[in-house]
Amino acid sequence: MSAPAVPVPVCDVFSPEAMADPLALLRRTRTESPVSWLTGLDSYLLTRNADVVAALRDPKLIGGNLTQGVDRLSPDEVAELRPLRESIERWMGHTNETDHVRFQQLLKRYFTPAMVNGLRPRVRELTTELLDAVEANGRMDVVADLAYPLPANVIAEMLGMPTSDREQLQAWSRDISAVFTIADVDDLRAGQRSVLEMQDYLRPLLADRRADPREDLLSMFADAEARGVVTEDEALANCVLLLFAGHETTAGLISNGLVLLLENPDQLALLRERPDLTPGAVEEMLRMDGPAGVISRVATEEVDLAGHRFQAGDRFYLAMNAGNRDPEVFADPERFDVTRKPNRHTAFGMGSFYCLGAALARVEADECFRLLLDRLPNLRAAYERPPWRNVVPLNHRLDTLPVEF
Repeated sequence: MSAPAVPVPVCDVFSPEAMADPLALLRRTRTESPVSWLTGLDSYLLTRNADVVAALRDPKLIGGNLTQGVDRLSPDEVAELRPLRESIERWMGHTNETDHVRFQQLLKRYFTPAMVNGLRPRVRELTTELLDAVEANGRMDVVADLAYPLPANVIAEMLGMPTSDREQLQAWSRDISAVFTIADVDDLRAGQRSVLEMQDYLRPLLADRRADPREDLLSMFADAEARGVVTEDEALANCVLLLFAGHETTAGLISNGLVLLLENPDQLALLRERPDLTPGAVEEMLRMDGPAGVISRVATEEVDLAGHRFQAGDRFYLAMNAGNRDPEVFADPERFDVTRKPNRHTAFGMGSFYCLGAALARVEADECFRLLLDRLPNLRAAYERPPWRNVVPLNHRLDTLPVEF
C-alpha cells in the first residue's frame, strides 16, 4: 500500500459504511472530497460529474487494465493466473489505444442503431418466450428468469452459438464477472478456468466459420483473421468479451431498473399508462443506477484533473453513479423521473471508449420493459429490501430479484 502523491483525503472502500451503502458514501464523498485516495487500491476516486466527464474525454487517460487485481497477488499466484492476464490484455477496451480502435472499427457495423433496431422483433420474441415460461407460476426470479437469459440469447445468436449451449454461457459469465471486481484468488482462478473453457469452446466454432461463413459475428472474426486484421487469439479473446459484456450490462440494467420502478410506484404507474415513455425511463435507470457504477482509468502521461496535477501511471476510479447524481448537473438528482429531460448521463462512457453495445442494451431494455409491464399488470416485489450484493469498489449488483404477479 502506498500514500497518494497528491494530498487528498482518504476514502476506505472496505469500511462498514462503504459496504453497507456505497451510493450514500459516494454522495458524501462528492460533497466533502470530490477527489479522494482509495486506500488499499492505490488509486484516486473522482465523484463530480465535471471531473468524470473530463477524465472520460482526456486522451491521456486510457482504460485501466483489469489485470491490476492479479498484480497484487503473490509471485506464484501471478504466474498461475498468467493465462487469464494474457486473455484480458487482448480485450477491446483493455488494450492500447491503437488496438482498441482497430477492434472498434471491426465491430462498428454490427452495433449501429439501425442494425440493432432490426433485432427488435427477435428481442420481443425472446422476451415473450421467457414470460410465457413463468406467467402461470405467479412469481419469478427476474435475474435468473428474464434479465440474464434475454440478452444472453441475443448476443449468443449474434455470435452464432448453438441454442443448446446458452445456459453454459451464463455459468461461464458468472465466473468471469470476478475479473471486474476486487476478487480473491479463488474467484480469479474460477474466472480463468471459465475464460479458457469458453475459448476452447469457441475455437472449433471459429474454425467452422472459416470453412462455412454465415451472417454472424464469428464469421466476421474469421474473415478478419483471414485478412490479417486480427489473430486467432485476439478473435477468441474478444468473442469471450462480447459474450460476457453483451449480456452482463443489460442484465444489470433490467434488474436494477426494475428495482427503481418498484421503489417509485408513481413512475411505474406513469410508465404503464404511457409506454411511449419507456426509452426515457431506460435512460433514467442508466443515470441513477447504471451497471457500470465505477470504471477504471490510468494516466499515460502527466495530466491535470479536478484542480490537481497527476503523474503518468496514476490510476483512477471514475464513480459514474456519483457523477450521474451530481446536483450541479441534474435537477433533484435523487428523484427517479422517467420524463427527465435533458438526461446527459455518462453510463455508457464517452469518446473512443463509448460502450459499443449501448444501442443494443437500450433496445433490449426498451422491449423488455414494454412487454413486462404490459403482460404482468400486478407485478410487485416479493422481498422486503432489494437483495443487493456489494461489489468492491463502491458498486452493487443483484444475483436474485424475486417478484410476484
